[in-house]
Amino acid sequence: MTQPKELLDPELAAPLEGFLGAIGGGFDLADVPAARRIVDGVIEAMKAQAPKIEGVETRDLEVPGFEGGPPVRVRVYRPGPQAEPLPALLWMHPGGWVLGSIELDDLLAAQLAKDNECVVVSVDYRLAPEHPFPAALHDCYAALAWLGGEAQALAVDPSRIAVGGSSAGANLAAALALLARDRGGIRPAFQLLVYPALDDRTAGPAGEGRPETLFWSRQNGVDAWTAYLGRPPGGGDVSGYAAPARAGDLSGLPPAYLAVGALDAFLDENVDYARRLLGAGVAAELHVWPGACHAFDVFGAGSRIGQRFIAERNAVLRRALHPEPASPGPAA
Repeated sequence: MTQPKELLDPELAAPLEGFLGAIGGGFDLADVPAARRIVDGVIEAMKAQAPKIEGVETRDLEVPGFEGGPPVRVRVYRPGPQAEPLPALLWMHPGGWVLGSIELDDLLAAQLAKDNECVVVSVDYRLAPEHPFPAALHDCYAALAWLGGEAQALAVDPSRIAVGGSSAGANLAAALALLARDRGGIRPAFQLLVYPALDDRTAGPAGEGRPETLFWSRQNGVDAWTAYLGRPPGGGDVSGYAAPARAGDLSGLPPAYLAVGALDAFLDENVDYARRLLGAGVAAELHVWPGACHAFDVFGAGSRIGQRFIAERNAVLRRALHPEPASPGPAA
């Protein structure tokens, strides 16, 4: 059983069909190298057609790896000339931990830097199945530690560093917030979690009570988690750093914003994670977008719902990174 397309926002139907047509009908993670070639080709074509984002300087760097691990490539995006230290966003790209690269969100990262007056550092983390958990998370932690340690040289305010991503990238952002809390050192000030994959226990084939999903299929979820964990999902000994929904203690985490479509396979785990954050005393905001499936803001960026999400995402990020000064209290 597939989710009825009548439930999909009407403006998303045509761009979803066009995107799926461009990748051969859907993602096939049974052949990861072939899937990577298709995705890389789509990215190259999209970047060739997109206008250059002016006013943002970029540079690629290699930063020290986690505890002697291999160096990690990052791309730093900086808007404008700015005299004062800027806040920063450490960004992790999507792709089910198996697809994509730093190029996947290149245009998005530049736009985030420009629209939100912040430095964006995008992490080219290692991919599964060649590098299963915790390789990607360790790469992201190494990038966070570098960003905090080099804040002065980068003209970044270390007290205003957010972590964020979408899908698997948002999983890494949520896990990174947990790891940073537990290890000490640099602590993120905010989590921007766009339809994060949080719970491997929800992964399973479509069937009764589990309708097939649009854009990212149920089988895609099973294959991606299997590649990342190095074994089938749902086992009894999966770390909360791999699947943040399994973390027993969510207290002490930075404020979070979660966005997910009502037709997304990750809907229930996003709602539950937001509820648990609130129960642990963490400020959390959740927006469930009606009529939206996974990645609706990517293939449907020009739709009204896509534009509304982008505006809200930017407003939330700006509020977190550029907080208004506290108002003075009433005169005695």
